[in-house]
Amino acid sequence: MSEMSYQKIALDGLWHNNTATVQLLGLCPLLACSNSVVNALSLGLATTLALASSNAAVSLIRHHIPNTLRLPIFVLIIASFVSCIELIMHAFTYQLYQALGIFIPLIVTNCALLGRAEAFASKHNTRLATFDGLMVGIGFTLVLILLGAMRELLGNGTLFANMHLLFGDIAKLWTLTIPDYKKFLFFVLPPSAFVGLGLIIAAKNVIDDVIKQKQAANAQIAQIGSKRVRTTGHIS
Repeated sequence: MSEMSYQKIALDGLWHNNTATVQLLGLCPLLACSNSVVNALSLGLATTLALASSNAAVSLIRHHIPNTLRLPIFVLIIASFVSCIELIMHAFTYQLYQALGIFIPLIVTNCALLGRAEAFASKHNTRLATFDGLMVGIGFTLVLILLGAMRELLGNGTLFANMHLLFGDIAKLWTLTIPDYKKFLFFVLPPSAFVGLGLIIAAKNVIDDVIKQKQAANAQIAQIGSKRVRTTGHIS
């Protein structure tokens, strides 16, 4: 595969085919755990690790999986990695594990993981499959962080609060607070996640439209500039 192939995988995972804003997969944990940056980042990292690991494992054994059993095997592989991630969080970030609750084991049912295993990892080599899992996970994480930052800032007037649950005591000084801010209860509640995600999707669509218009204009200019002008003359 050429370098352009890796570039395409990255652009698809991060933007053109983003799991959250284009495919609209995995919205249950995305909407439920996006009330703060620390929750969003933690769930995003766990999902990214599960995606990359399961993609790599599926790619490694793709030639030995019977077609009739591929989906149950994919689910078993994903569940194994998610269980390992859950145990690691339980051991090292217990308070964060409690805050995220059921949504860590629910990564197993995230359609994005099974979808990438079926559509990509089972058809490509390990390097490409792992890279695809990373890009899809990072794209999902970025949307989570953006939504979490929006809800935390507007709902509580803070940003990066409780980051010490993930990064340790050094992160206690990372919290940014808006002075004399009156909390906006709506953005703390789950319905605000739908509004926030809708705004993010709308903003992406606007950016895509602007890019398409610029590309069309540039193509038209290039086409006009490439036309040859034929001149004829007559000398008497």
